[in-house]
Amino acid sequence: MATEQELSEFLKSVEKRAFKRSVYHVRNDESALDIVQDSMMKLAEHYGHKPAAELPMLFQRILSNCTLDWFRRQKTRNVLFSNFGDFALAGEDEEFDILETLNVQNHSEQTESAETTTARAQTLHAIEAEIQELPARQREAFLMRYWEELDVAETAAAMGCSEGSVKTHCSRAVQALGTALKAKGITL
Repeated sequence: MATEQELSEFLKSVEKRAFKRSVYHVRNDESALDIVQDSMMKLAEHYGHKPAAELPMLFQRILSNCTLDWFRRQKTRNVLFSNFGDFALAGEDEEFDILETLNVQNHSEQTESAETTTARAQTLHAIEAEIQELPARQREAFLMRYWEELDVAETAAAMGCSEGSVKTHCSRAVQALGTALKAKGITL
């Protein structure tokens, strides 16, 4: 059974990655934050009594379900209010900007030249854009495996599919990203 302290530490450890993953899916900071907070609340309310070892898998599944629920609500909302789109403010811009969300992880980056820092930011922006262009299931598998660092079995359980499907989705995502980035002259 997870203690309150273990649950709190777990939620702190996944907060930033879960937010980033949600932003990749919904492409809106406020909505992504809502999804992550809702997922955390559901985990604490319904599964806080589970062993600490089970929390990562449960949280990944809850986060995926909350994201799907958000898309369903958006689809319904868009159908109901599609005519109101003509009244949107012309200056409104809800694009996700990776440069606004990057945090300096260590102080060594501050000693780099402006050219190196700019080149890195441009490369990250290109990678982010290509990840967003992946099909939803490929993006989900890729982010769980390589961003969340889940193994194949954990990713399959969280996505509700077979391990073979996870491997296929990841392979296709890596191949598509490699091809797209190489076409832009980016080699990693």
